[in-house]
Amino acid sequence: QVQLVESGGGLVEAGGSLRLSCASSGRTFSSYGMGWFRQAPGKERELVAAISRSGGSPYYGDSVKGRFTISRDNAKNTVYLQMNSLKPEDTAVYYCAAPGYSRSYTHTDIRAYDYWGQGTQVTVSS
Repeated sequence: QVQLVESGGGLVEAGGSLRLSCASSGRTFSSYGMGWFRQAPGKERELVAAISRSGGSPYYGDSVKGRFTISRDNAKNTVYLQMNSLKPEDTAVYYCAAPGYSRSYTHTDIRAYDYWGQGTQVTVSS
């Protein structure tokens, strides 16, 4: 059974930074891409960033390009999301997710993601 556990959320002032971590267990982490999603109240869940199984070809949503960086450490079975220059509109619950199948490319379709963490709250104050 795949388990994903996020950590690192919290309250930060606008312009600040946070780093989210997601620890994976239950299967060979390095064989699967990973993604970070977020969901704000009253809004649909959206893909923030995704990374391939090798760590290449990162994808970023338009609203976070140039501010967020996704990375992974396959030796630690962990994916990270470094968030800089945070804005109040970044406030949301952030979810780590993993696809159900292994491909070399970066998964950008939410339907590819079968496994989800419990979410971590990120609140950015103005």
